[in-house]
Amino acid sequence: MKIHEYQAKRLLAKFGVPVPRHHVALNAMDACMAAEALGSFPVVLKAQIHAGGRGKGGGVKLASSLEEVEAIALRMLGHKLVTPQTGPEGRTVHRLIVEEGLHIDRELYLSLLIDRTTSSPIIMASEAGGMEIEEVAAATPEKILREVIDPALGLQPYQARKVAFGLGFTGSQAGQVVKILMALYRAFVESDASLVEINPFLLTKEGDFYALDAKVMLDDNALYRHPDYVELRDTREEEPLETEAAKYDLNYVKLDGNIGCMVNGAGLAMATMDIIKLAGGHPANFLDIGGGASQERVEQAFRILIADPSVRAVLINIFGGIVRCDMVAAGVIEAARNLDVRLPIVVRLEGTNVEQGRALLESSGLNFTTASGMRDAAEKVVALAA
Repeated sequence: MKIHEYQAKRLLAKFGVPVPRHHVALNAMDACMAAEALGSFPVVLKAQIHAGGRGKGGGVKLASSLEEVEAIALRMLGHKLVTPQTGPEGRTVHRLIVEEGLHIDRELYLSLLIDRTTSSPIIMASEAGGMEIEEVAAATPEKILREVIDPALGLQPYQARKVAFGLGFTGSQAGQVVKILMALYRAFVESDASLVEINPFLLTKEGDFYALDAKVMLDDNALYRHPDYVELRDTREEEPLETEAAKYDLNYVKLDGNIGCMVNGAGLAMATMDIIKLAGGHPANFLDIGGGASQERVEQAFRILIADPSVRAVLINIFGGIVRCDMVAAGVIEAARNLDVRLPIVVRLEGTNVEQGRALLESSGLNFTTASGMRDAAEKVVALAA
């Protein structure tokens, strides 16, 4: 679950990570009152959307007077912000941060995430802050420091010192960086985060450190341990179909193709998308209905699948193990009738009660195309989508 920058800063501040003074504004009047409360200019206005690259898209602006604050707030709030990460459709800005201006000396990068190779938390740090870490990795990989953390022991002070020294700090400044890294690790673990990123991590000319920007992603599977975090979710920033799918505990991710996929099992779903690509098509989504899906759940999944206007054909690929093929077929038939589906639908069924499932499809009187295997199904659905 993604959260906004201002929410991430509040979370990190609870663990002792220093953040600049700031206020959240919902309208231009709020923004002016926030600037007055900060007490000095310049101030920085930052659009709050779940996407990076806001500065490149005009979502981060410096203001030197109340008149500028008001003008910038009026231009941002309620309007679309297009960044390299939003796509051309952009995102509507509903909130701003009004933040104190700081005297920048150095911009660095700090993050904590899970290293899939070692199955452990890892610190990534770089002296090239303010840039996309992917660009740094591609152009100057030697500037990225990595420190793998033993999950049983946690971050050790000597590891934090190693990172601080690697960033070029000594003495009291290295000590400050160590304290911040230890605080970041506590926030990462105790919040069940999958990512904590500070970019830039700022050193001011006065010698103080701040998380000038903050990005936190929380593990949805651990939200039951943090009921207070649920209210941080902003569904306006999420794909509506993904939000709807979550209500029924469906694993759905929208993609940019035109072939809708409904599959049981994440591995089979990934293989299905691969074979569609191999056949020259483009999947419109990842949708795993799970191993024990009920008929009602299948119907809800199908409804969400065809609600995507880009879908031109549907591939249903079911391997009946825990879930029975006849139950899936009944759910698909009911959904197709209730929703008056006119799209071509290719169905590949194998496993438990497969013959009963195929018989239901054939006797339904609806426009189903059956397939004898995954390759056959992929080739048929790609042809129908075209």
